[in-house]
Amino acid sequence: MSFDDHSPINYNDYLPSAPEARSVAHEMVATRQSEQVKAALFSAKQFPRDQQLSFNRIMQACQRKKLAEEAAYEYPKGGSRVSGPSIRLAEVLAQNWGNMEYGVIELEQVNGVSKMEAYAWDIETNTRRSMIFNVKHERKAKGRIDKLDDPRDVYELTANMGARRVRACILGVIPGDIVDAAMEQCKQTLINGYDEPLADRVRNALLKFQEKYGVTKEMVEEFLGCSQDSFTENDYLRLGGVWKSLTDNMAKREDYFNFGKVHVATNTEEEFIKAQAEAAEKVKKGGGKDDPKQSELPLD
Repeated sequence: MSFDDHSPINYNDYLPSAPEARSVAHEMVATRQSEQVKAALFSAKQFPRDQQLSFNRIMQACQRKKLAEEAAYEYPKGGSRVSGPSIRLAEVLAQNWGNMEYGVIELEQVNGVSKMEAYAWDIETNTRRSMIFNVKHERKAKGRIDKLDDPRDVYELTANMGARRVRACILGVIPGDIVDAAMEQCKQTLINGYDEPLADRVRNALLKFQEKYGVTKEMVEEFLGCSQDSFTENDYLRLGGVWKSLTDNMAKREDYFNFGKVHVATNTEEEFIKAQAEAAEKVKKGGGKDDPKQSELPLD
């Protein structure tokens, strides 16, 4: 094009093509990540963790009642019950242990499936755990599978699936004795941190299970193997672990409670059963079929 040419300028001719633009953007992201890693390594070497101080921070954090309530999960598996540190506790451990990076990233998204990577990296010791997994953009509800098209729904699904893997990665990096000590401290915090009597806390817990998940007192008693009046602090902690697992979608209510076996009789049913027993007793004593009161059973 000459300077004398007055035809309109097409600025798109001077812009990189789509593949070139993606290549440049990818290179910029890779360079930035590389610089961030170098900075993190330098900082970790310059300011190494004081393990005793980190341990004390973890123990202090576990004395918070709110964290202690959310520190453990429990779910049934293979005829036994599995329990362990929750996602929230794992995050607190990583934050207070120091010089750690953790998270979940989406590697690619193709044909309604996200390829994800969860990771935890102890920068100071260069110990790393990672998990790569696929998440289908679908949700199962009421016996059917719904495809997810809304980006927000997809993000929430992948983040929820990734959080469990991140927890496993964190627990694979932080020393096991630190994790065990944190769990024990949370347990002691719960035992010693309530102002309400155990009976009141149990009653409130049963009410919440009934309101949110339709779990009756009888179902909970069957699950724990004893009546409500016999619940101990450990039983209350077990219920807390079950509640946490349900709210975090770690398990379903049917995994803990028997909805097909437990039956609670209504007042009408109880009256009817009682009336039948009284009628049978009268028959034994000679009332027989001629007793007019037998036709007066409260069937309604």
